[in-house]
Amino acid sequence: MWKYKIGALVFLFTLLCFFNYVSAKGNDLPLLSKVIYLDAGHGGADSGAFYKNVKESDLNLVITNKVMELLKQDGAIVYLTRYGDYDLSVSNAWNRKRSDLSRRANIINQSECDLYLSIHLNAENSGTLHGAEVYYDTINPENEKIAKIFQKEFQKYLNSNREYKENSTKYLQRRVSRPGVLLEVGFLSNASERSLLKSNTYQNKIASVIRNAVNLYFSS
Repeated sequence: MWKYKIGALVFLFTLLCFFNYVSAKGNDLPLLSKVIYLDAGHGGADSGAFYKNVKESDLNLVITNKVMELLKQDGAIVYLTRYGDYDLSVSNAWNRKRSDLSRRANIINQSECDLYLSIHLNAENSGTLHGAEVYYDTINPENEKIAKIFQKEFQKYLNSNREYKENSTKYLQRRVSRPGVLLEVGFLSNASERSLLKSNTYQNKIASVIRNAVNLYFSS
């Protein structure tokens, strides 16, 4: 009789320890099992914005890789649309840019990911504008909510006074049905911001802010 009671107590104790362990792991890994697709804008022959020998495509990929590592630390399953300096267009495409963007959109849609982020740098002629901003398309009802969360984090931690914007003219975004947004994390055309964007410290800061915004979205 006592043997069975002791056995039952041991079993209950083991079960309690297991649930405590699972709970602790869940707290340590807030993005556990979430699938996130990161799209580093441009690549290959398409460098994007280009200023003072700095290619947007290069910085996009550097920042995207930093974001990937942080999200993995939080338990997310992370994929990239590109892992090197190349585009995704088919070799015989009559319009390489459109082919590249179409393939990125198809890859993201087919993944059925929980979130996608397309990471870019901004540029304009005057060189005076600065600050990170977010664009969203209304194709998915979650997109505005995501944009609002990210823009608020950019305003708080990246000294941005810009606002998130609805834009349905972006070829990639209007073809991706999964939840997500386009992040323009700074202006390469602004000399001061370009200097920041080239620095490892600021790139790490951007990645950390994006990580925080992702966590805020999934916990909201």
